[in-house]
Amino acid sequence: MQAEDMEVPIINNLNDNGDRQRPTGKDVFKDPQKESESSMESPTLEFEYGDTDTLTAELSELYSYTEEPEFALNRDYFEEDFRSHARGRRWIELAVEEQKTYVMRLLDALEVTDRDKRLKVARAILYLAQGVFDECDTEVDVLHWSRHNVFLLYDMGIFTALLELLSMEIDNNQACSSAVRKPAISLADSTELRVLLSIMYLIVETIRVQTEDDRPEWRAAREAFKNELGSPLYNGEPFALLLFTMVTKFCSMNAPHFPMKKVLLLLWKTILFTLGGFEELQQMKVRGRERLSLPPLPEDSIKVVRAMRAASPPASAMELIEQQQQQKRGRRSRRPLVKQDSLDTYNERDPFKNDDARDEEEDPEDTDSGIEGEVDPMDRDVIIQPPPPPPPLRPPTERVNFPKGLPWAPKVREKDIEHFLETSRNKFIGFTLGNDTDTLVGLPRPIHESVKTLKQHKYVSIAEIQIKKEDELQQCPMTLGEEDVEETPTEMLYLGMLPNLSQYVIALLKLLLAAAPTSKAKTDSINILADVLPEEMPITVLQSMKLGIDVNRHKEIIVKAISALLLLLLKHFKLNHIYQFEIVSQHLVFANCIPLILKFFNQNIMSYISAKNSICVLDFPHCVVHEMPELTAESLEAGDSNQFCWRNLFSCINLLRILNKLTKWKHSRTMMLVVFKSAPILKRALKVKQAMMQLYVLKLLKIQTKYLGRQWRKSNMKTMSAIYQKVRHRLNDDWAYGNDIDARPWDFQAEECALRESIEKFNSRRYDKSKNGDFVPVDNCLQSVLGQRVELPEDFHYSYEMWLEREVFSQPIQWEGLLQNP
Repeated sequence: MQAEDMEVPIINNLNDNGDRQRPTGKDVFKDPQKESESSMESPTLEFEYGDTDTLTAELSELYSYTEEPEFALNRDYFEEDFRSHARGRRWIELAVEEQKTYVMRLLDALEVTDRDKRLKVARAILYLAQGVFDECDTEVDVLHWSRHNVFLLYDMGIFTALLELLSMEIDNNQACSSAVRKPAISLADSTELRVLLSIMYLIVETIRVQTEDDRPEWRAAREAFKNELGSPLYNGEPFALLLFTMVTKFCSMNAPHFPMKKVLLLLWKTILFTLGGFEELQQMKVRGRERLSLPPLPEDSIKVVRAMRAASPPASAMELIEQQQQQKRGRRSRRPLVKQDSLDTYNERDPFKNDDARDEEEDPEDTDSGIEGEVDPMDRDVIIQPPPPPPPLRPPTERVNFPKGLPWAPKVREKDIEHFLETSRNKFIGFTLGNDTDTLVGLPRPIHESVKTLKQHKYVSIAEIQIKKEDELQQCPMTLGEEDVEETPTEMLYLGMLPNLSQYVIALLKLLLAAAPTSKAKTDSINILADVLPEEMPITVLQSMKLGIDVNRHKEIIVKAISALLLLLLKHFKLNHIYQFEIVSQHLVFANCIPLILKFFNQNIMSYISAKNSICVLDFPHCVVHEMPELTAESLEAGDSNQFCWRNLFSCINLLRILNKLTKWKHSRTMMLVVFKSAPILKRALKVKQAMMQLYVLKLLKIQTKYLGRQWRKSNMKTMSAIYQKVRHRLNDDWAYGNDIDARPWDFQAEECALRESIEKFNSRRYDKSKNGDFVPVDNCLQSVLGQRVELPEDFHYSYEMWLEREVFSQPIQWEGLLQNP
């Protein structure tokens, strides 16, 4: 499958009809659910980014609303079988040993050849994993018994049995061929797979989440299961690879009945469990730097981002015009009260003036600073008020200690210092000294001070050490010998993914494209709704509304799972080895990931983040414990009372982080952002008042600012100021001026080819053992070569004389031929 097969339209600031247009505030930002869309009034979103949402939310997203009748079916099959075993007692009344005996009986029943009987047993096991909800009174009880039962099921070896059944279902050619021939696929086509994947997901997700009151045997089981999932125990490869195979099989149209949402959720949680989440990544990074004797990280990035506060987005063009008109109508009388210089017009806080400004910014209870830490100049006579009295002294609380003035400590790379010294030596001395960063002879005193400051902030990344070591191994393979590669879960996963890596990446992006809200339905696009559409299509308005919400929710969950999965893979591979990260990145870029993410953001992002595609009363475990109220069109329209949709905001941040990872330090890919006119799309995303999302948008704007022209920078000073305040500084990076544009030609092919060559050398040296035969030592001593014992076949002794006569004596030797040149 080629990367070109995936069709992603190039983003060129098009509207739905394909016409080129300039985005305006009116059509871009208007949210029908809000009466006012003023940037000053948009609320800050109380969102805390993490590996996942709450356990209840993650469990409820496993099931479509269409699957709701199956909860009762699971219960009925369980009770039908359990009644004969328990003689009137309930599951929660049994002793643990009796529960184990019953699970053992279910395990034996899974071995039967009758498909229908096997499905009934699987449903009974699923009911246990769901927490025997019919015997519980509250949602807390359901989660408690679900946790108890899941550890019991794992202890009895249910997961391994389910894995064998899953492999059988994947290889079931009859089911695949009948699904391919069907004109419309529904829930009924994937019943067995959905039941198996649901049990496996509940086991993985429940064991993954650690709680304070876990028993010691549960903690031991968690570690054992984590190692088991990450090791190549299942047919010689990690469990995640089986799920990747399902994804590629589905995308190649060979198995259209696979329930893709469940597969992707299970794949994401398996990777998250075996490799570790963002907190574990940070700890692994710290340990990795210690092993390489590198200085510690200047700050904990997770804590810094959490302590950041959202900024007010820059006003759109329409808002500025409206505000201007309001001012003309009668607010001029208050203008003489305000007298400020040009800097104070924007109310910019100079971070270096005094410590009070820093205290003000650190206090999370204070009002937000604007995107420049300012109010709009058009609104200054309305908004600016006398300064509030100083807050009372409070006992010091635990908070992040920011470097003075700015949230991030500046960083400088070794090559930045070399470049600075090269320029300085050419200017003052007339010649250069290559990579020498210590000799400062002949340079003026200010240059000495500059170099000293640069070296104070020098940051050496793990990636730089890995690249340097790889270059040495390529140059001296004999001297340095074999590299000692640690068998980490990440390493084993990469080794398993490597042969089909491009197929996995393209399949994930195809699914992301199909689930994106901006995608138009095409006849040749893959159908991701196989596990949400009912057998009988809705006939009433209410059923149609419910199915519409279900389909939208289904797509949102797929986007969430894929974005989190890709980000985790990129981060773990980057930490494990930079070239593993680079090959995944390059496959993503070649499969049009950059325009695909920009296409995703080319929508009313405020509407997407505040979408209410959920029906609370149908969410698990609420729907199995409480009486179901009568659904009406009004209750479906109302949705929940949340200010934003957690999964959609989570997906947006993940996609922005992926885009950052792909483009960081890559000139050619940064130019792709410019060519695809990403600046207006990204600037629109600043409308979302959430600090982490704004940070990653500003990072993407920063790397392309110098290529957008002086006029863009002049008319976007608020955004420029926000970049200065919130994004880390590289001390000699002239991102805001664009002085080195002429010196940096855009040669996409050359950059990517050079990178590809380095990646292939790395993979060949480290993983392709057959090619290393050139470096096997050769024995040049005649005596030792002739003295080696050679294993000969038994009958050789009998035919030796005949062979000698035929091959040696009967062949005339052309002595003259040996003397002639070839």
